Amino acid sequence: MIVFDLRCATGHVFEAWFASSAAYAEQREGGQVECPLCGDRQIEKAVMAPQIAAKGNSKPDGPSPQAMKAALEHLAQAQAKMLEKSTWVGTAFADKARAMHEGDAPPAPIHGQASLAEAKALVEEGVPVAPLPFPVVPPKLTN
Repeated sequence: MIVFDLRCATGHVFEAWFASSAAYAEQREGGQVECPLCGDRQIEKAVMAPQIAAKGNSKPDGPSPQAMKAALEHLAQAQAKMLEKSTWVGTAFADKARAMHEGDAPPAPIHGQASLAEAKALVEEGVPVAPLPFPVVPPKLTN
């Protein structure tokens, strides 16, 4: 079996498995290969990185999956602890953060939702805000 990254004429890139390079060519010429996103049958091979096996005596670069999972768990716990003393303000986040920054409301730890445009505007105005690393479920939606 061989895997190819393929690209349709509209630019979608997807992965497909074939018995051999000849099988890919045969199926492509027969119109049997199509983009799973748009159905286009004008398919070409996309540029792909080769899969080179590591030497048997070497360790893979970077952290292990277990280490990554542990790091993400630690980060999620830190976020949860930080939000314990913060108030959910929902979609009013941008207005409330701006009011606190301008002195129209007392400062308090808050979290909520803001559109990308609202978040950019807050940053441009110098309002100290930061995105949370993990999504937060609004209190009304939790059991």
